[in-house]
Amino acid sequence: MRMEHSENFKAVLEEKTREAESIIAAYLPKEEGFAKKLAKAMNYSMTAGGKRLRPLLLQESFRLFGGTGEAVKPFMAAMEMIHTHSLIHDDLPAIDNDDYRRGRKTTHVVFGEAVGVLAGDALLNYAYETAWKAFPLEEHTDRVVRAFGILCQKTGISGMLGGQSVDVMNEKAGHFAIDREMLDYIYENKTSALLEAAMMAGAALAGANDDDLDALCRIASKVGIAFQIRDDMLDVVGNAQTLGKAVGMDAGKNTFVRLYGMEACEALVMEHTKLAVAALKPFPDRAWLQMLAESLTDRQL
Repeated sequence: MRMEHSENFKAVLEEKTREAESIIAAYLPKEEGFAKKLAKAMNYSMTAGGKRLRPLLLQESFRLFGGTGEAVKPFMAAMEMIHTHSLIHDDLPAIDNDDYRRGRKTTHVVFGEAVGVLAGDALLNYAYETAWKAFPLEEHTDRVVRAFGILCQKTGISGMLGGQSVDVMNEKAGHFAIDREMLDYIYENKTSALLEAAMMAGAALAGANDDDLDALCRIASKVGIAFQIRDDMLDVVGNAQTLGKAVGMDAGKNTFVRLYGMEACEALVMEHTKLAVAALKPFPDRAWLQMLAESLTDRQL
């Protein structure tokens, strides 16, 4: 029996998710002053639910290397802000033009397109403001500097935004002949980069060395690619009500499903997940982190 299906894992996950929700809530912007509407749009998106998997990955990687103290908390909130920023912008008419996310109307539908753009921009900037608050909470400030650098690199042109740009440009140009190399680039950067940021930043805050950070980067990369392939599969056969968003949105895009079919994609998901789990074996206290990583790729079709 896979560990993530156990009642114990589900109970612990629910408890840790509630903890993450509480931490994130403490760092949300105040809805006051002339920019009140912008803050409301930011908070509308941040409180829309979700599994909080990236903050949890960051927290568990921190604990994996014996991390203690409060510095991890602003980084957890910052990670979710960056992720939410990407969702707001993904949903905009200029990109995916989605009306629903996590079971309710998307930010631009509720607040208007202009405020939607600004809310995404503001969350990205506010994430860095929030992560900066870790400095007075950590005696070893070099660890905060390192974690902050990872966050910046993995979310910019060398990471998430770079992958998103290639994905958008190819889709809008009507290019359906994307080869495997380009698709790997999109998935590695658009999806995996944020998981890499979470695991690496958490470990860096705890004082992990270069070799350990490289290992976590490889693990998160495998998990991220498996996660995105599974997401492509769910877009074909998933249920919109269960997923909380529209399905069939990838019909005009090249994906692993379009290139290789469902059966081959299932095999790829299993292969990448197994490689990630195998790479975690050298870490003694990996059990719960392993279950969390497996849960990302084991969503049911």
